[in-house]
Amino acid sequence: MTSLTYRDAGVDIEAGDALVDRIKPLAKSTNRAGTMGGLGGFGALFDLKAAGFTDPVLVSSTDGVGTKLRLAIDSGHHGGVGIDLVAMCVNDLVVQGAEPLFFLDYFATGKLEVAQAAEVVSGIAEGCRQAGCALVGGETAEMPGMYGKGDYDLAGFSVGAAERDTLLPKSDVGAGDVLLGLISTGVHSNGYSLVRRIVEAGNAGLNDPAPFAAGKTLGEALLEPTRIYVKSVLAVHKAGLLKAAAHITGGGLPGNLPRVLPAGTLAVVDGASWTPPAVFGWLARTGNVAAEEMLRVFNCGIGMVLAVAPEHVEAATEILREAGETVAAIGRIEAAAEGADASVRVDNLPAGWPLRP
Repeated sequence: MTSLTYRDAGVDIEAGDALVDRIKPLAKSTNRAGTMGGLGGFGALFDLKAAGFTDPVLVSSTDGVGTKLRLAIDSGHHGGVGIDLVAMCVNDLVVQGAEPLFFLDYFATGKLEVAQAAEVVSGIAEGCRQAGCALVGGETAEMPGMYGKGDYDLAGFSVGAAERDTLLPKSDVGAGDVLLGLISTGVHSNGYSLVRRIVEAGNAGLNDPAPFAAGKTLGEALLEPTRIYVKSVLAVHKAGLLKAAAHITGGGLPGNLPRVLPAGTLAVVDGASWTPPAVFGWLARTGNVAAEEMLRVFNCGIGMVLAVAPEHVEAATEILREAGETVAAIGRIEAAAEGADASVRVDNLPAGWPLRP
């Protein structure tokens, strides 16, 4: 009988080694205070004391990119989904008042294509640099028979820390507080099963010119990476101005804002207070998607919401704009029936929303 090898079974150890060699400098470029060692060990070490914490609480998050990966694979653009992977984790950490410290990724594929995987990890490293966290390790799994040719899947894992007395949301968030919305870069990383269905319904090709983004193909426009809000939100928090924050992902404003509000409160959102990016108008029109469904599935232009006291709105807005954010005062928190679950009401949606006027 012929002597079989791992490569005969579809797993290329040399390709895995080549990928590690390519990503070591990418990981090193994300080092921050507290990072210990480099890639190659059985586990990653991190020194909280060296990172400046005295009474830390660890905060962890894990997420993926969902079916946005299908668009990346079909269009051949892989770097942006690496940023998405980091964003979906670290944006969930910062809303709890935590500073992201380190990140690990899981990349699974049927046959490892080194250039493709390196492009993904390059995006992950860029996302880590934007978030100020270290890429300390990960796992590359080559699993023949589990994935189609060229297919892969991603998962991300991030750990952050906050001083115990700075955790969010604060106990005094409630009626009278103002809601500041931070504008999104587009669809971010949620609702792509519906996005793909709309693309099919509109007989659109990923290589066609994007009707809503000059100079880009449809695939490139739909793959715009998720915005990472870490540094801007932390700046407001460290200034003592932030009461609560919500990352607007799957479920949109109605599904995410109540997660950080106390019982007996109602978030009243003014639908005319911001202009949704043009991609949402295209999705709504092409798929004939009702406004209520758009709000329930997508961020519709608001990627993060901050709750601040009325007297702090001006100072918080200035900090956010200096950090590069586009900010809109999108509503307020009102009192509701005592003990009732926190909820959201969106008022004043312009006719034809989310199409731009």
